[in-house]
Amino acid sequence: MELFDTHAHLDFPDYAEDFEEVLYRCRENQVVYVVNVGIDIDTSRKSVSMARNNSGIYASVGVHPHDVDGFDERHLRALHLLAADEKVVALGEIGLDYYRDLTPREKQKNAFRRQIALARELGLPVIIHNRDAHKDVLQIIQEENVRDTGGIMHCFSGDWAMAKKCLDNNLLIAVGGTVTFKNAKDVQDVARRIPLDSLLLETDSPFLSPEPRRGKRNEPGNVRLVAECVAGLKKVSVEEVAYWTTYNAIKLFKI
Repeated sequence: MELFDTHAHLDFPDYAEDFEEVLYRCRENQVVYVVNVGIDIDTSRKSVSMARNNSGIYASVGVHPHDVDGFDERHLRALHLLAADEKVVALGEIGLDYYRDLTPREKQKNAFRRQIALARELGLPVIIHNRDAHKDVLQIIQEENVRDTGGIMHCFSGDWAMAKKCLDNNLLIAVGGTVTFKNAKDVQDVARRIPLDSLLLETDSPFLSPEPRRGKRNEPGNVRLVAECVAGLKKVSVEEVAYWTTYNAIKLFKI
């Protein structure tokens, strides 16, 4: 069995003391692939460096909606250069966040659109962050033709109706630790309904640890707990969930 964590932030200071141990626990839990996701230019550079130095780690480069104040051509040029590395497999984490609203919404929308355009130019899938911005995210992905690039709706938080709209726009649905939470009824419903060939697994490490490790630092090895939960919801084996979600990620990222 091989598992794929499609979204982690192993460059964060949370792993400074035990990075090698974290990778060891990946192997223990049969997590063979990890995409380390940039949230600004600095972390995108770190992601590329980490991917170069670790065979099972790949990189995504992008600017998160929290960090797009001042987003301009310099950011686009930097992302373009970073994306030339052969281990960069996606453009992200990009999108909209209306929960914290750390950046004015019009600036978030502008940066989101421009990074989707860059992804189309580079032929890379996108990794989309969406928090409390369902309507605007759906409008932008349709207007900017995200179906041309494909990609991921990261840490999916919508209902089945929204999931279907994402699938119609060539986006795969990624579920993480929240699917294991007792009150996550919409995400669990989506996990039950969605075809296995449209599903991905993630951790969003160091955030959102799954049960029974909720409240502790998350890490990619915990994606196995997500896979086990999804298998239970779908009434299939964890091996089948692992096979399809890993196959889907490898195909999307062209690994």
